[in-house]
Amino acid sequence: MTDNEIYEDRLRADPTVGEMQVDDRSALRRVAGLSTELTDVTEVEYRQLRLERVVLVGVWTEGSAEQAEASMTELAALAETAGSEVLEGLVQRRDRPDAATYIGSGKAAELREVVLATGADTVICDGELTPAQLTALEKIVQVKVIDRTALILDIFAQHATSREGKAQVSLAQMEYMLPRLRGWGESMSRQAGGRAGSNGGVGLRGPGETKIETDRRRIRERMAKLRREIKEMKTARDVKREKRLGSGIASIAIVGYTNAGKSSLLNALTGAGVLVQDALFATLDPTTRRAELPDGREVVFTDTVGFVRHLPTQLVEAFRSTLEEVADADLLLHVVDGSDPLPAEQIKAVREVIADVLRDSSRRPASDGRSARAAPAELLVVNKTDAVDDTALTHLRALLPDAEFVSAYTGDGLDKLQARLADVVGGLDVEVSVLLPYTRGDLVARIHTDGMIVDSSHDEEGTRIRARVPVALAAVLADYAHG
Repeated sequence: MTDNEIYEDRLRADPTVGEMQVDDRSALRRVAGLSTELTDVTEVEYRQLRLERVVLVGVWTEGSAEQAEASMTELAALAETAGSEVLEGLVQRRDRPDAATYIGSGKAAELREVVLATGADTVICDGELTPAQLTALEKIVQVKVIDRTALILDIFAQHATSREGKAQVSLAQMEYMLPRLRGWGESMSRQAGGRAGSNGGVGLRGPGETKIETDRRRIRERMAKLRREIKEMKTARDVKREKRLGSGIASIAIVGYTNAGKSSLLNALTGAGVLVQDALFATLDPTTRRAELPDGREVVFTDTVGFVRHLPTQLVEAFRSTLEEVADADLLLHVVDGSDPLPAEQIKAVREVIADVLRDSSRRPASDGRSARAAPAELLVVNKTDAVDDTALTHLRALLPDAEFVSAYTGDGLDKLQARLADVVGGLDVEVSVLLPYTRGDLVARIHTDGMIVDSSHDEEGTRIRARVPVALAAVLADYAHG
């Protein structure tokens, strides 16, 4: 289904969301339009063999009804991306999630009836559940229960392709799974008999452990190994990044909500040919491409992993080295999905993650060999304008007056965006005054290529140049500064 068709379907749906009656606020209610169940019997039978059939359930604790339903719609999209078939969506109004079963024991019993009626084999909760909540809810509904965090981790596991990406996802999954490790029946609590199971002495860490303790120990050992591997890969990534930063070419990181069209925009600006898919978290591994702006200046674009509301902390930690591409950029190209019903919520979620990454970056030890860098500038880009009608577009322009509006699909607005990028990147330049020896003709050439010379002269000591150059090149020229 194209973006236009998706948007037309949204328009046909009732755009008004009335306030719920007081008496209904404590009850589960169905969220219309989430089911992806197919009508063709043959295809249904085929999909049942390979896809999980899921019921979604959420707790609405704050915000408007529109925000609550948008969150459930996003959860449905996440479930579909993971390969599941959404049968039903339920949302409950509560002051806070129930500490025992997330939705309360009475509503959990009602959820069990929905599971039986739909034939679902999995319940997905729109929030992160504690280990106790997972166990208690599973006992009541008697099917597998997972939460939003586990669902996102599953999608990342499916989409990871590089060695570093797979290691990062595996580490995040294990960090999430370790406190939730549990067994069925008595099989996980059995111990070996004899002295091996005694308290202390030889054998304590061997067969004397329960099965669940053995599994936990193995997971911790595997996590330690993964952290070592990621640290080694991070060193290699840092070397490449330092080489790129030292080139003097401005770095632009493309950031934004998942499925906002970041990869499509990268392709449109650079012809990169990276994977573009109408799915959440299609891009996990950063892609870097060089391009030339209208003024002839070269820049480097980096496509980054998409963000989402309530992005699991395990993923933020595991992908820390990858997200450092954001901290080391000169400019953030923040892509927003113009066809989303709540673009402001997307922007807020992305900025929260970026702020966390930048705070961590500011605390990096000096041993990293990288000098402190100022927080990168941000340019908002509203994408998918081809999927937005004139009225909604007018509202977006009023909401985001400083943003550029483009369609990576049709190419509309790209010329204006490139001109704006040239202005913004040019504004990031700093003025330097240097004395370069005649043996450093390479630096003189780079100033001519990447900067703008204000004044230059030659004497017996070398070439004296006053110029405006990118911040990265100014750092390279710092050793030759001359008053």
